[in-house]
Amino acid sequence: MPVSMLSCKTLKLLLCPSGQSKENFHDSGCKGLMLEIRATGGRTWYLRYRDERAKQRQFRLGDIKDMSLEQARKRADELRGQIAVGKDPAVEKELLRQVPTFKDFVEQRYMPFVKGYKRSWDTDDSLLRNHLLPVFGGRYLDEITKSDIVALHHGRRAAGAAPGSANRLLILTRYIFNLAIKWEIAGVVKNPTAGIPLYEENNKLERYLTQEEAQKLYQQLQASENKMLRFIIPTLIMTGVRKREALDARWEDFNLINQIWRIPITKSGKARHVPISDGMLQLLAAVRDAQSHWPSVMLPCPWVFANPGTGKPYVSFYCAWNTARSKAELADVRIHDLRHSFASFLINNGRSLYEVQKILGHTQVRTTQRYAHLAQETLLEAVNVAVNALGDVFAPKLPALPMLPTEIPAHPAS
Repeated sequence: MPVSMLSCKTLKLLLCPSGQSKENFHDSGCKGLMLEIRATGGRTWYLRYRDERAKQRQFRLGDIKDMSLEQARKRADELRGQIAVGKDPAVEKELLRQVPTFKDFVEQRYMPFVKGYKRSWDTDDSLLRNHLLPVFGGRYLDEITKSDIVALHHGRRAAGAAPGSANRLLILTRYIFNLAIKWEIAGVVKNPTAGIPLYEENNKLERYLTQEEAQKLYQQLQASENKMLRFIIPTLIMTGVRKREALDARWEDFNLINQIWRIPITKSGKARHVPISDGMLQLLAAVRDAQSHWPSVMLPCPWVFANPGTGKPYVSFYCAWNTARSKAELADVRIHDLRHSFASFLINNGRSLYEVQKILGHTQVRTTQRYAHLAQETLLEAVNVAVNALGDVFAPKLPALPMLPTEIPAHPAS
């Protein structure tokens, strides 16, 4: 390994010795600077140094065609300064090679992960294929900036999408980067979606059944040709469970002695326990009785709300449901509104948000607050209780107000 004071003149004279594939020439004028000359004619600048563990490393600076001797010396001096304070260029370069593209991370890490627990993973897959991958697929995770995310979010809205549709892209992207940070993916040190606000969504319909509407609906359920609908819909109203949670329920999930319904697979991917009311116990007894009249070849049936024709869970019961709600003049009531109604019944009867949160299986109380609908009558009753408790101290009885005229008298002529 020859060492000499390199110059523009000597560089032209240096050659790779005959019979060797390459030769390294060290510059005595710059510590660690080395020129590699290959038999093929290639010439490349390198910096040789020892890292913090005293291991010798070699870092490529550039080709001699692109970098002069003066530039190579300057670059070598800069890097030695960084190395002295613990910033290893070779390590940083290796980390850059490990940073995956958005597409690779989604396909190799994100989708396999969500498929293992998220029942609605196909929705994520659709959003990724149609919106996110076409924009970010070929870019490395550390190249995606906040301005890129804002452009995507605002662009989706400008294209005519509803606020909720645009927000779903932002929420999904935020979750993907949060996982990348949690899993310590190389190059991802912060979430580019941080601080980007969601659009205000004012299109969320809040529909709650009244007691009178529930009674009208119950009457139509009893008359339905679908003999299990009279059990399924009341179950949704009396427990607040989701449709699929009810349809997939097995008898083994119910502890009737302790009045607990264990739902093994939920939207969050975790099991949860729903208390069984006395009314629900009676309904389950009625379901047992109905199943006892099925053909013996279908018994014992492991499913609680199975289709009497197949003995298996329903895929859908929309037609029967739509007929019943339409006849009850409740065509605007959706299946998920029964869950809203259950929460409303609890809140309006004095139960706390914490209790509702636990029963519905929400991980955040903020989600429960959407269901915490309080009827105006309940609020008026509450404030009147407070005032009545004070007696006449602050609210003395006032004399009756005179009757207001039914017509406004005309102003007298001036």
